Amino acid sequence: MTRGVAVPLVAVLLLAGQVSPSSAQRPNAMADPGTPAAAVLDGLVQPEEPGLAALVRQGGRVVFQRGYGVRQQGSRARIDERTGFRLASVTKQLTATAVMLLVRDGRLRYDDRLTTVLAFPAWGGQITIRHLLNHTSGLPDYEDLMDAAERAGATPWTADRQIQDEEVLSLLRAAPAGRFPPGTSWAYCNSGYVVLGLVVARVSGQRFCDFLHDRVFAPLRMNRTLAYEKGRNQVPDRAFGHSRRADGFVETDQSPTSATLGDGGVYSNLEDLGRWDQALRDHALVSPAAMKPALTPAALADGSSPRWPQGPAGGDDLAPGQPVSYGFGWFLDPWHTRARQWHHGETVGFRNVIERFPADDLTVVVLCNRDDLEPRSIAERIAARYLALAR
Repeated sequence: MTRGVAVPLVAVLLLAGQVSPSSAQRPNAMADPGTPAAAVLDGLVQPEEPGLAALVRQGGRVVFQRGYGVRQQGSRARIDERTGFRLASVTKQLTATAVMLLVRDGRLRYDDRLTTVLAFPAWGGQITIRHLLNHTSGLPDYEDLMDAAERAGATPWTADRQIQDEEVLSLLRAAPAGRFPPGTSWAYCNSGYVVLGLVVARVSGQRFCDFLHDRVFAPLRMNRTLAYEKGRNQVPDRAFGHSRRADGFVETDQSPTSATLGDGGVYSNLEDLGRWDQALRDHALVSPAAMKPALTPAALADGSSPRWPQGPAGGDDLAPGQPVSYGFGWFLDPWHTRARQWHHGETVGFRNVIERFPADDLTVVVLCNRDDLEPRSIAERIAARYLALAR
Protein backbone atom coordinates (compact mmCIF):
# COMPACT_ATOMS: atom_id res chain seq x y z
CA MET A 1 0.00 0.00 0.00
CA THR A 2 1.44 3.39 -0.94
CA ARG A 3 1.67 6.28 1.52
CA GLY A 4 -0.77 8.32 -0.54
CA VAL A 5 -3.43 5.63 -0.11
CA ALA A 6 -2.71 4.75 3.52
CA VAL A 7 -3.11 8.21 5.04
CA PRO A 8 -6.67 8.89 3.96
CA LEU A 9 -7.70 5.32 4.81
CA VAL A 10 -6.42 5.72 8.37
CA ALA A 11 -8.18 9.07 8.65
CA VAL A 12 -11.47 7.47 7.60
CA LEU A 13 -11.03 4.65 10.12
CA LEU A 14 -10.25 7.12 12.90
CA LEU A 15 -13.37 9.13 12.14
CA ALA A 16 -15.40 5.94 12.14
CA GLY A 17 -13.90 4.87 15.48
CA GLN A 18 -12.48 1.64 14.06
CA VAL A 19 -8.91 2.16 15.30
CA SER A 20 -7.33 4.10 18.14
CA PRO A 21 -5.17 7.15 17.34
CA SER A 22 -2.10 5.52 18.89
CA SER A 23 -2.40 2.34 16.84
CA ALA A 24 -3.14 4.31 13.69
CA GLN A 25 -0.07 6.50 14.11
CA ARG A 26 2.30 3.64 14.94
CA PRO A 27 2.49 0.85 12.35
CA ASN A 28 3.05 -2.68 13.57
CA ALA A 29 6.77 -3.03 13.04
CA MET A 30 8.40 -5.98 11.31
CA ALA A 31 5.10 -7.61 10.39
CA ASP A 32 6.02 -9.13 7.02
CA PRO A 33 3.52 -12.00 6.57
CA GLY A 34 6.17 -14.01 4.74
CA THR A 35 8.50 -14.40 7.74
CA PRO A 36 9.03 -17.71 9.58
CA ALA A 37 7.39 -16.27 12.70
CA ALA A 38 4.30 -15.19 10.81
CA ALA A 39 3.95 -18.71 9.44
CA VAL A 40 3.50 -19.92 13.03
CA LEU A 41 1.41 -17.04 14.36
CA ASP A 42 -0.98 -16.05 11.62
CA GLY A 43 -4.45 -17.44 12.30
CA LEU A 44 -3.91 -18.18 16.01
CA VAL A 45 -5.89 -15.13 17.09
CA GLN A 46 -9.00 -13.53 15.65
CA PRO A 47 -8.73 -9.74 15.20
CA GLU A 48 -11.42 -8.94 17.79
CA GLU A 49 -10.10 -11.34 20.47
CA PRO A 50 -7.52 -10.86 23.21
CA GLY A 51 -4.30 -11.98 21.66
CA LEU A 52 -0.53 -11.92 21.75
CA ALA A 53 2.61 -10.04 20.85
CA ALA A 54 5.73 -11.74 19.49
CA LEU A 55 9.32 -10.61 19.05
CA VAL A 56 12.20 -12.33 17.28
CA ARG A 57 15.74 -10.95 17.50
CA GLN A 58 18.57 -12.52 15.56
CA GLY A 59 22.12 -11.33 15.22
CA GLY A 60 21.45 -8.38 17.49
CA ARG A 61 18.56 -6.94 15.50
CA VAL A 62 14.79 -7.23 15.38
CA VAL A 63 13.69 -9.51 12.55
CA PHE A 64 10.04 -9.85 13.59
CA GLN A 65 7.81 -7.81 15.90
CA ARG A 66 4.05 -7.97 15.74
CA GLY A 67 0.87 -7.85 17.78
CA TYR A 68 -2.30 -9.84 17.22
CA GLY A 69 -5.74 -9.14 18.67
CA VAL A 70 -6.89 -6.51 21.15
CA ARG A 71 -5.68 -5.29 24.53
CA GLN A 72 -9.10 -5.68 26.15
CA GLN A 73 -12.19 -7.62 25.12
CA GLY A 74 -14.66 -5.27 23.47
CA SER A 75 -11.98 -2.67 22.80
CA ARG A 76 -10.71 -1.46 19.43
CA ALA A 77 -7.22 -0.85 20.86
CA ARG A 78 -4.92 -3.20 18.99
CA ILE A 79 -2.00 -5.07 20.52
CA ASP A 80 1.29 -3.79 19.14
CA GLU A 81 4.97 -3.56 20.04
CA ARG A 82 4.29 -1.02 22.80
CA THR A 83 1.42 -2.83 24.51
CA GLY A 84 2.20 -3.44 28.18
CA PHE A 85 1.72 -7.03 29.38
CA ARG A 86 2.01 -8.32 32.93
CA LEU A 87 5.19 -10.42 32.73
CA ALA A 88 4.36 -12.63 35.73
CA SER A 89 7.38 -14.82 36.50
CA VAL A 90 9.44 -13.41 33.62
CA THR A 91 9.87 -10.66 36.24
CA LYS A 92 12.25 -12.92 38.16
CA GLN A 93 15.21 -12.27 35.85
CA LEU A 94 14.77 -8.54 36.50
CA THR A 95 14.57 -9.06 40.26
CA ALA A 96 17.70 -11.21 40.06
CA THR A 97 19.45 -8.44 38.12
CA ALA A 98 18.58 -5.95 40.87
CA VAL A 99 20.23 -8.27 43.41
CA MET A 100 23.26 -8.71 41.15
CA LEU A 101 23.70 -4.95 40.90
CA LEU A 102 23.70 -4.66 44.70
CA VAL A 103 26.30 -7.44 44.85
CA ARG A 104 28.40 -5.59 42.29
CA ASP A 105 28.05 -2.44 44.41
CA GLY A 106 29.45 -4.33 47.40
CA ARG A 107 26.25 -3.82 49.40
CA LEU A 108 25.20 -7.47 49.39
CA ARG A 109 26.78 -10.91 48.95
CA TYR A 110 25.17 -14.05 47.57
CA ASP A 111 26.16 -15.99 50.67
CA ASP A 112 24.77 -13.41 53.10
CA ARG A 113 22.10 -14.95 55.29
CA LEU A 114 18.61 -13.60 54.90
CA THR A 115 18.58 -12.80 58.61
CA THR A 116 21.33 -10.20 58.11
CA VAL A 117 18.85 -8.16 56.06
CA LEU A 118 15.38 -9.06 57.35
CA ALA A 119 14.18 -10.41 60.68
CA PHE A 120 13.23 -14.07 60.26
CA PRO A 121 12.52 -17.04 62.54
CA ALA A 122 15.17 -19.55 63.54
CA TRP A 123 14.06 -22.22 61.07
CA GLY A 124 15.14 -19.91 58.23
CA GLY A 125 18.40 -18.84 59.83
CA GLN A 126 20.56 -20.67 57.24
CA ILE A 127 18.77 -19.31 54.17
CA THR A 128 21.11 -17.24 51.99
CA ILE A 129 20.49 -14.80 49.16
CA ARG A 130 21.79 -17.46 46.77
CA HIS A 131 19.22 -19.95 48.05
CA LEU A 132 16.45 -17.44 47.34
CA LEU A 133 17.75 -16.76 43.82
CA ASN A 134 18.01 -20.40 42.73
CA HIS A 135 14.93 -21.82 44.49
CA THR A 136 16.79 -23.92 47.06
CA SER A 137 15.66 -21.91 50.12
CA GLY A 138 12.89 -24.26 51.23
CA LEU A 139 10.54 -21.35 51.95
CA PRO A 140 6.86 -22.37 52.00
CA ASP A 141 4.71 -21.24 49.10
CA TYR A 142 2.90 -18.11 50.22
CA GLU A 143 -0.30 -19.09 48.43
CA ASP A 144 -0.43 -22.23 50.59
CA LEU A 145 0.05 -20.01 53.65
CA MET A 146 -2.75 -17.73 52.47
CA ASP A 147 -5.08 -20.72 52.18
CA ALA A 148 -4.14 -21.90 55.67
CA ALA A 149 -4.66 -18.43 57.14
CA GLU A 150 -8.08 -18.12 55.55
CA ARG A 151 -9.10 -21.54 56.86
CA ALA A 152 -8.04 -20.36 60.31
CA GLY A 153 -10.35 -17.35 60.05
CA ALA A 154 -8.27 -14.62 58.38
CA THR A 155 -10.13 -12.18 56.15
CA PRO A 156 -9.88 -13.64 52.63
CA TRP A 157 -7.70 -11.92 50.08
CA THR A 158 -9.47 -11.06 46.83
CA ALA A 159 -8.78 -9.33 43.52
CA ASP A 160 -9.82 -6.09 45.26
CA ARG A 161 -8.05 -6.81 48.57
CA GLN A 162 -4.74 -8.15 47.33
CA ILE A 163 -1.92 -9.50 49.42
CA GLN A 164 1.08 -7.16 49.67
CA ASP A 165 4.76 -8.04 49.94
CA GLU A 166 4.96 -7.22 53.66
CA GLU A 167 1.96 -9.49 54.30
CA VAL A 168 3.77 -12.32 52.50
CA LEU A 169 6.74 -11.78 54.79
CA SER A 170 4.46 -11.84 57.83
CA LEU A 171 2.94 -15.16 56.73
CA LEU A 172 6.42 -16.62 56.22
CA ARG A 173 7.56 -15.43 59.64
CA ALA A 174 4.51 -17.10 61.21
CA ALA A 175 5.09 -20.43 59.44
CA PRO A 176 6.28 -23.22 61.74
CA ALA A 177 8.97 -24.53 59.37
CA GLY A 178 10.27 -24.53 55.84
CA ARG A 179 9.63 -27.17 53.19
CA PHE A 180 13.18 -28.54 53.53
CA PRO A 181 16.53 -27.42 54.97
CA PRO A 182 18.09 -24.76 52.75
CA GLY A 183 20.25 -26.13 49.96
CA THR A 184 19.13 -29.75 50.34
CA SER A 185 16.43 -29.78 47.66
CA TRP A 186 14.85 -27.63 44.94
CA ALA A 187 11.31 -26.29 44.61
CA TYR A 188 10.15 -23.39 42.46
CA CYS A 189 9.36 -20.68 44.97
CA ASN A 190 7.50 -17.44 44.38
CA SER A 191 7.94 -16.65 48.08
CA GLY A 192 11.69 -16.40 47.58
CA TYR A 193 11.38 -13.74 44.90
CA VAL A 194 8.86 -11.71 46.89
CA VAL A 195 11.42 -11.73 49.70
CA LEU A 196 14.20 -10.74 47.27
CA GLY A 197 12.15 -7.70 46.26
CA LEU A 198 12.00 -6.75 49.94
CA VAL A 199 15.74 -7.38 50.30
CA VAL A 200 16.47 -5.04 47.39
CA ALA A 201 14.31 -2.35 48.98
CA ARG A 202 15.90 -2.75 52.42
CA VAL A 203 19.52 -2.80 51.21
CA SER A 204 19.13 -0.02 48.63
CA GLY A 205 16.94 2.24 50.75
CA GLN A 206 14.57 2.62 47.78
CA ARG A 207 11.21 1.18 46.94
CA PHE A 208 11.71 -1.90 44.78
CA CYS A 209 9.90 -0.29 41.84
CA ASP A 210 12.13 2.80 42.09
CA PHE A 211 15.33 0.76 42.23
CA LEU A 212 14.33 -1.16 39.11
CA HIS A 213 13.51 2.09 37.34
CA ASP A 214 16.71 3.88 38.32
CA ARG A 215 19.18 1.02 37.91
CA VAL A 216 17.67 -1.15 35.17
CA PHE A 217 14.86 0.41 33.14
CA ALA A 218 16.08 4.00 32.79
CA PRO A 219 19.69 3.14 31.83
CA LEU A 220 18.41 0.75 29.14
CA ARG A 221 15.73 3.19 27.92
CA MET A 222 13.02 0.70 28.87
CA ASN A 223 10.81 3.74 29.33
CA ARG A 224 7.46 1.92 29.25
CA THR A 225 8.41 -0.84 31.69
CA LEU A 226 7.57 -0.69 35.40
CA ALA A 227 6.84 -2.65 38.53
CA TYR A 228 3.14 -1.91 38.81
CA GLU A 229 1.73 -0.56 42.06
CA LYS A 230 -1.93 0.37 41.91
CA GLY A 231 -2.42 4.03 42.73
CA ARG A 232 1.28 4.88 42.35
CA ASN A 233 1.90 4.36 38.64
CA GLN A 234 0.13 3.49 35.41
CA VAL A 235 0.92 0.96 32.68
CA PRO A 236 1.08 2.65 29.25
CA ASP A 237 -1.08 1.00 26.57
CA ARG A 238 -1.99 -1.71 29.06
CA ALA A 239 -3.22 -5.14 28.02
CA PHE A 240 -5.76 -6.76 30.33
CA GLY A 241 -5.79 -10.48 31.06
CA HIS A 242 -8.56 -12.79 29.85
CA SER A 243 -9.71 -16.36 30.35
CA ARG A 244 -11.55 -18.45 27.80
CA ARG A 245 -14.94 -19.79 28.78
CA ALA A 246 -17.38 -21.95 26.86
CA ASP A 247 -19.16 -18.87 25.52
CA GLY A 248 -16.07 -16.75 24.82
CA PHE A 249 -13.57 -14.68 26.80
CA VAL A 250 -14.04 -12.98 30.15
CA GLU A 251 -11.69 -10.42 31.64
CA THR A 252 -9.64 -11.98 34.45
CA ASP A 253 -6.95 -9.38 34.91
CA GLN A 254 -6.32 -9.42 38.66
CA SER A 255 -6.15 -12.04 41.40
CA PRO A 256 -5.52 -11.95 45.15
CA THR A 257 -1.77 -12.29 44.45
CA SER A 258 -1.42 -9.75 41.61
CA ALA A 259 0.09 -7.01 43.80
CA THR A 260 3.28 -8.81 44.84
CA LEU A 261 6.31 -7.40 43.07
CA GLY A 262 9.56 -9.37 43.01
CA ASP A 263 7.99 -12.61 41.86
CA GLY A 264 5.83 -11.27 39.04
CA GLY A 265 4.84 -7.61 39.24
CA VAL A 266 6.57 -6.07 36.20
CA TYR A 267 4.74 -4.95 33.06
CA SER A 268 6.65 -4.59 29.81
CA ASN A 269 6.32 -4.70 26.03
CA LEU A 270 8.13 -5.93 22.94
CA GLU A 271 10.10 -2.75 22.33
CA ASP A 272 11.51 -2.64 25.84
CA LEU A 273 12.14 -6.39 26.00
CA GLY A 274 14.13 -6.00 22.80
CA ARG A 275 16.28 -3.47 24.65
CA TRP A 276 16.56 -5.87 27.58
CA ASP A 277 17.71 -8.65 25.27
CA GLN A 278 20.28 -6.34 23.68
CA ALA A 279 21.58 -5.39 27.13
CA LEU A 280 22.02 -9.06 27.99
CA ARG A 281 23.82 -9.59 24.69
CA ASP A 282 26.12 -6.60 25.22
CA HIS A 283 26.57 -7.03 29.01
CA ALA A 284 25.39 -3.45 29.37
CA LEU A 285 24.43 -3.72 33.04
CA VAL A 286 26.40 -6.71 34.31
CA SER A 287 29.81 -7.89 33.08
CA PRO A 288 30.27 -11.44 31.75
CA ALA A 289 32.14 -12.38 34.94
CA ALA A 290 29.42 -10.95 37.16
CA MET A 291 26.75 -12.64 35.05
CA LYS A 292 28.36 -16.07 35.37
CA PRO A 293 26.68 -17.04 38.68
CA ALA A 294 23.26 -16.24 37.20
CA LEU A 295 23.90 -18.62 34.32
CA THR A 296 25.40 -21.44 36.40
CA PRO A 297 22.91 -24.21 37.27
CA ALA A 298 22.24 -24.59 40.96
CA ALA A 299 23.79 -27.54 42.77
CA LEU A 300 22.57 -28.92 46.08
CA ALA A 301 24.63 -28.86 49.26
CA ASP A 302 25.83 -32.43 48.68
CA GLY A 303 26.99 -31.55 45.16
CA SER A 304 24.14 -33.35 43.42
CA SER A 305 21.98 -31.86 40.70
CA PRO A 306 18.45 -30.82 41.72
CA ARG A 307 15.19 -32.26 40.44
CA TRP A 308 11.66 -30.99 40.23
CA PRO A 309 9.62 -32.10 43.27
CA GLN A 310 7.76 -35.38 42.99
CA GLY A 311 4.02 -35.17 42.53
CA PRO A 312 1.45 -34.41 39.86
CA ALA A 313 2.41 -32.07 37.04
CA GLY A 314 0.72 -28.70 37.00
CA GLY A 315 1.01 -25.21 38.41
CA ASP A 316 4.63 -24.41 39.16
CA ASP A 317 5.81 -28.02 38.83
CA LEU A 318 6.55 -28.44 35.13
CA ALA A 319 8.32 -31.82 35.18
CA PRO A 320 7.90 -33.70 38.48
CA GLY A 321 10.88 -35.86 39.38
CA GLN A 322 12.93 -34.74 36.38
CA PRO A 323 16.28 -32.89 36.50
CA VAL A 324 16.00 -29.11 36.64
CA SER A 325 18.62 -26.57 35.62
CA TYR A 326 18.11 -23.10 37.13
CA GLY A 327 20.40 -20.14 37.77
CA PHE A 328 19.28 -16.73 39.00
CA GLY A 329 15.93 -16.00 37.37
CA TRP A 330 16.65 -18.22 34.35
CA PHE A 331 15.96 -21.84 33.48
CA LEU A 332 19.08 -23.17 31.77
CA ASP A 333 18.13 -26.56 30.35
CA PRO A 334 19.11 -26.97 26.67
CA TRP A 335 16.63 -27.38 23.83
CA HIS A 336 17.52 -30.10 21.31
CA THR A 337 21.14 -29.87 22.53
CA ARG A 338 21.21 -26.07 21.98
CA ALA A 339 22.25 -23.88 24.90
CA ARG A 340 19.25 -21.95 26.15
CA GLN A 341 18.25 -19.37 28.77
CA TRP A 342 14.50 -19.12 29.24
CA HIS A 343 11.65 -18.36 31.59
CA HIS A 344 7.90 -18.61 31.44
CA GLY A 345 5.36 -16.47 33.27
CA GLU A 346 1.79 -17.41 34.08
CA THR A 347 -0.79 -15.52 36.08
CA VAL A 348 -4.52 -15.03 35.83
CA GLY A 349 -5.28 -14.01 32.25
CA PHE A 350 -1.65 -13.89 31.04
CA ARG A 351 0.82 -16.41 29.57
CA ASN A 352 4.37 -15.37 28.55
CA VAL A 353 7.79 -16.71 27.67
CA ILE A 354 11.26 -15.50 26.74
CA GLU A 355 13.62 -18.00 25.10
CA ARG A 356 17.25 -17.04 24.40
CA PHE A 357 19.65 -19.19 22.39
CA PRO A 358 22.93 -17.36 22.99
CA ALA A 359 25.16 -19.56 20.83
CA ASP A 360 22.76 -19.00 17.93
CA ASP A 361 22.25 -15.29 18.74
CA LEU A 362 18.48 -15.85 18.65
CA THR A 363 15.79 -14.67 21.07
CA VAL A 364 12.03 -15.25 20.90
CA VAL A 365 9.50 -13.50 23.15
CA VAL A 366 5.79 -14.31 23.22
CA LEU A 367 3.38 -12.37 25.45
CA CYS A 368 -0.31 -13.36 25.67
CA ASN A 369 -3.24 -11.63 27.38
CA ARG A 370 -5.34 -14.79 27.34
CA ASP A 371 -4.97 -18.12 29.12
CA ASP A 372 -5.69 -20.59 26.33
CA LEU A 373 -2.45 -20.20 24.34
CA GLU A 374 0.83 -21.99 25.04
CA PRO A 375 3.56 -19.39 24.50
CA ARG A 376 6.43 -21.76 25.21
CA SER A 377 5.30 -24.14 22.48
CA ILE A 378 4.69 -21.20 20.13
CA ALA A 379 8.15 -19.75 20.83
CA GLU A 380 9.86 -23.07 20.25
CA ARG A 381 8.07 -23.57 16.96
CA ILE A 382 9.21 -20.10 15.90
CA ALA A 383 12.77 -20.79 17.06
CA ALA A 384 12.87 -24.06 15.14
CA ARG A 385 12.08 -22.25 11.90
CA TYR A 386 14.77 -19.60 12.36
CA LEU A 387 17.36 -22.11 13.48
CA ALA A 388 16.62 -24.29 10.45
CA LEU A 389 17.16 -21.29 8.15
CA ALA A 390 20.49 -20.52 9.84
CA ARG A 391 21.98 -23.93 9.09
